[in-house]
Amino acid sequence: MARTYDSNNVFARILRGEIPCKKVMETEHALAFHDINPLAPTHILVIPKGAYVDMDDFTARATEAEIAGLFRAVGEVARQAGAAEPGYRILSNCGPDANQEVPHLHIHVFAGRHLGRMLNPA
Repeated sequence: MARTYDSNNVFARILRGEIPCKKVMETEHALAFHDINPLAPTHILVIPKGAYVDMDDFTARATEAEIAGLFRAVGEVARQAGAAEPGYRILSNCGPDANQEVPHLHIHVFAGRHLGRMLNPA
């Protein structure tokens, strides 16, 4: 079931400049900023500038330029953070079973320490 985009979600408000962020980089299609509650020494969020609920919505409706722009921004953020060589993790929760908290697509970039297993065994 498709979820509805909430134009008052925290990331939409950041994009409109209503809430400040500690910006890492901005491109035509993406904005990257530090997470306010970091879970690793490096924890940066990369969001598309378009109104997309999650990865499913984004990959179904975004233009090729938006898709390329978002993923190029993720790679650039990791390189700028010095995480490309030692390694980093990207994560994007999609929907309630994945515990997505904000209904705006966002990709977490984690780095700066050994990150352990991808998921704990069930």
